[in-house]
Amino acid sequence: MNLTGTGVALVTPFNKDKKIDFKSLGRIIDHCIQGGVNYLVTLGTTGETVTLTLNEKQELLDFTKNKTAGRVPLVAGFGGNDTMRISKQINSFNLDGYSAILSSSPNYNKPSQEGIFQHYKHIALNSPLPIILYNVPIRTGQNMEAETTIRLANEFKQIIGIKEAANDILQSMEIQRKTPPSFQLISGDDIHALPMISYGCTGVISVVAQAIPVSFTQMINAALEADFSKASSLQFSFLDLIKMIFEENNPAGIKAALYKQNLCSEDLRLPLVPISQDLRARIQSYFD
Repeated sequence: MNLTGTGVALVTPFNKDKKIDFKSLGRIIDHCIQGGVNYLVTLGTTGETVTLTLNEKQELLDFTKNKTAGRVPLVAGFGGNDTMRISKQINSFNLDGYSAILSSSPNYNKPSQEGIFQHYKHIALNSPLPIILYNVPIRTGQNMEAETTIRLANEFKQIIGIKEAANDILQSMEIQRKTPPSFQLISGDDIHALPMISYGCTGVISVVAQAIPVSFTQMINAALEADFSKASSLQFSFLDLIKMIFEENNPAGIKAALYKQNLCSEDLRLPLVPISQDLRARIQSYFD
C-alpha cells in the first residue's frame, strides 16, 4: 500500500453544544483535498477521539468516507492501552472504504518492549486491514524502540509502516535502514518531515496541512523530488505557524487557524480548552 506524500490528521469540529459539526468537517475535507493532500486520517489524536462515543466514531467514519467519495485514500485511527478492546473495536466497526488502521502504542500502562511487540502482534493477526504503527512517546509515556519496530516490520506483512513521532533522527534512520523496502516510514511531526524525507521517509501525517494544504503539500512534494532548496524555502515560510499551532495544545491551535479561515469553530471538549488570546492573535495574524 502506498500512502506517500501528505496525509492529514483531521480535527473533529464541534458546535457550541459540543455535538459534532459535520457541516464544518465537510468543509475541511474539501479544503484538504482541493489543496492537494494525498490521504486523510480520521479518529486520531487531533480528532479528540478519546472524548468520542462509539456511535460518534462510527458516524465520523461514515461521514468522512461519504464526503471523500473515493477522491483520496482513508486511514482510521484505533489506539489505546487495552489490546483486546482495540481488536474488538476494529472488528466491530464498519470500515468499508478505509485502506488501513493507524494504531498508537499503548499509553499509561508503560509496557516493556516485548509487551509492545505482543500488543501489535495481536492486533495485526486480528485486523481486517493493514496496520500502521504509531510511536508518539510524548503522549504515551513510552518510546517504541527501533528494534521493536524493525522486528514487527519483518515478522508481519500486515504491518505496513510506522508514523514515527519520537523526533529521534538516529532511531528513525535505524528503522529505515533495517525494515523491508515496502515498509513505510512516515513522519508524525510537521517540522521533522522534511529532514526525514532526505533519508527515505515517504511523507507525513500532518496537523498543520489542513490549514495550509497547498503550501504544505508543495513542500512535501518538493522534498520527495529531492528539491530540498525549494522544500526548505517553503517550510521556512510557515515555520512560525507550525510552532504556534503546537505552542499550547493540539488541536486547540489548529482549530484557531481553521476558525480564522471560516472552516470550523474553536470549540473543544474538556479537558481541552481554547488557546490564549495572545496566541490566537498571533496565529490569526499569519493569515492576514
